[in-house]
Amino acid sequence: MRASGILLPVSSLPSAYGIGGFDEQAYKFVDVLVRAGQKYWQILPMGPTGYGDSPYQSFSTFAGNPYFISLDELVSRGYLAADDLLQLQQQADERSVDYERLYNTRFQVLRKAFENSGIRGNGEFQQFVSENEGWLPDYALFMAIKDSKEGQSFLKWEDDIKRREPETLRRYREEFEDDVYFYMFLQFEFSRQWNKLKSYANEKGVRIIGDIPIYVALDSADAWSHPELFQFTEELEPKAVAGCPPDAFSETGQLWGNPLYDWAYHEKTGFDWWLARIRHCFRWYDMVRIDHFRGFDEYYAIPFGEETAVNGAWERGPGIRIFEEMEQKMGRQEIIAEDLGFLTDGVRRLLADTGYPGMKVLQFAFDSREESDYMPHNYTANCVVYTGTHDNQTTKSWWDEMTEADRNVALRYMNLPGKMEDLTAEEITWQMIVMAQRSVASLCVIPAQDYLSLTKEARMNTPSTLGCNWHWRMKEGDFSEELCEKIYRTTKLYGRL
Repeated sequence: MRASGILLPVSSLPSAYGIGGFDEQAYKFVDVLVRAGQKYWQILPMGPTGYGDSPYQSFSTFAGNPYFISLDELVSRGYLAADDLLQLQQQADERSVDYERLYNTRFQVLRKAFENSGIRGNGEFQQFVSENEGWLPDYALFMAIKDSKEGQSFLKWEDDIKRREPETLRRYREEFEDDVYFYMFLQFEFSRQWNKLKSYANEKGVRIIGDIPIYVALDSADAWSHPELFQFTEELEPKAVAGCPPDAFSETGQLWGNPLYDWAYHEKTGFDWWLARIRHCFRWYDMVRIDHFRGFDEYYAIPFGEETAVNGAWERGPGIRIFEEMEQKMGRQEIIAEDLGFLTDGVRRLLADTGYPGMKVLQFAFDSREESDYMPHNYTANCVVYTGTHDNQTTKSWWDEMTEADRNVALRYMNLPGKMEDLTAEEITWQMIVMAQRSVASLCVIPAQDYLSLTKEARMNTPSTLGCNWHWRMKEGDFSEELCEKIYRTTKLYGRL
């Protein structure tokens, strides 16, 4: 069935408190999707952000981001007073997320809510802790210890707690009992509020597309609590880390720094940890996009300690075996494979064998040097088409930054030859949206920034850079009734309602 949706991270929703969350504005955005005829809302990973504020470098692959918890709901529940939120409102920037300020202010307010909640005796909370005992106590203790060490990486902790010696774990759990309960309370609130929002979306006919990074962060509860899952030395240091080799976009490649999996161990255990991770995702989302899908065929291993990705090498991944195990134990799941970048025959075979839809990005289509697989006439129905993703420039600025030769290819493809001077970047953006909507791809997802025709200031992420990413926020009212109607008409015209 043909359908379409909008890509908008939760953090980019409007809010009075500096970052989007699960409050009234999230429900209003679901209503926007309905009025615009959209069946899907795609979001980025929802884990607690760590290094570089990236949702792809989280302190836990199972935990939710405490910043998304609705403070207004905590007020309505009596855990906070309205006055507790005044300073957060006064400091908030309606167009940008200030992660440093959030880190220094939000947890103080959340701690007060926890202290007023009396949550320990709550039966629903106790049940939540019991149902998530496979990851929640370790994550909460990890965060409590990290706080006590001023955010220091667990790789630099004392050897006894770094290695999780039983007596040391017992002592830390006793010492930081209150802090552990605080972090479990945050996850309980996150889960309760997200489930309520997701139910509202589903009842309105809107399904959620979530995102699972292939790797976990090196400094994460996952790596600390289960080092056997990763390629670690006896000293608990990575043997090698993840990244991408040098290419046309980066002379030194991309050094992500994530620990690599010990796939032989995972296979020996029937991929139990990975399946637990996927099950957790499908409790949160209706459909899951697996980031860096090619890493299951081959992954790029960079010796630990290297300063660039130049000296890495490709190693074999688990291939189809992990997905066969998943289907056998979980049944067929709705998964999107992020298959962007240079694809080998092995990756193509893996994608074909799984039957998952891959991704097509129109910003990659118009290369004056060669024909591209991203041109719509090369699509099959089993794919998801985007104008751009969270890693791309906004389409409006992409057009402004293109070479003249590539622009001419795009104009000829859109049957607009010689009209470059007559078309604004805003008009080109809409032409690109229309091209995506009318393609044979079964699903079309457009970033909110492109529907709003925004420029580079609204770009979500520039790969291999730090300090300027993940900040953009939408303002209330950006999706006007007129724009919703325009999107609805286009969606209806191309059979995606």
